[in-house]
Amino acid sequence: MKPKSIASINQLPPKEKEAIYTRFIPNKLLQQFEIQADFIDADGRSLLNLRSNKGSTDVVLDLRHEFGAQDPLLYTHLTDTMNGQIHVLLYIVNDPNSPRFGVDKMPDGTPTEFGVFRRNLIEEEKAVIAGLAPGQVRQGLRLLKHAIPAFDEFVQALGHDVYFIEPLSYHNAIVFERYGFSYQKGRRLMMRINAGFQPASDLFKKLDDSTPFRKSSFYRSIRGRSWAIHDCILGEPYSDVTMYKKIGKNAGLNTFPDAKW
Repeated sequence: MKPKSIASINQLPPKEKEAIYTRFIPNKLLQQFEIQADFIDADGRSLLNLRSNKGSTDVVLDLRHEFGAQDPLLYTHLTDTMNGQIHVLLYIVNDPNSPRFGVDKMPDGTPTEFGVFRRNLIEEEKAVIAGLAPGQVRQGLRLLKHAIPAFDEFVQALGHDVYFIEPLSYHNAIVFERYGFSYQKGRRLMMRINAGFQPASDLFKKLDDSTPFRKSSFYRSIRGRSWAIHDCILGEPYSDVTMYKKIGKNAGLNTFPDAKW
């Protein structure tokens, strides 16, 4: 019987699980970094780490561009929803050849948890200047146009026509809108944010250059708004937003018209 959920895939033998889960890795990513189809390097070492224990309802896929690399090339965390749909909790692609910024750890090595619980302000300021968005330790690879079709095929092969995703930050949600996603919850918040950043509105007025993350010009850009929100300009963390995508359909949403990155 064909598996239809993360839980059912996790019951399969290791090689079968790997064959299914690696379907959503974009071929372009493998080609760009010359990663073989078996994910084994020239010295016989695996570049793929798959955490998919029997009895669990989630999976973590961690792919490195070379053995022992500091950061994943691709890191994905998926789980089942209560009714067996696929939910993407985290999807990160890093350019391993770009400069690294230590926004993920405090000076003493304590994890920042994407800046939700604590922030390394020195590294974050460097990241802002370098053009990164909140949560990024390196530049991305701009592969979503390849990643989303691959993920659509993966979900469709499991017999589903919809999947869900948790945007980590404001900029993630805006980008997912561009690829046809809609909101299960959070659309009202997104509309409120856009209204708040209009000239003379409340969030716009808080862009007072008081921190490197609240520059007065940030109201015009996706990345700038996201940094200001990360800097708690809303008065609370950006959270409680869930999006979904129907296979083969584009929701056509745009909560930030005429946006620039």
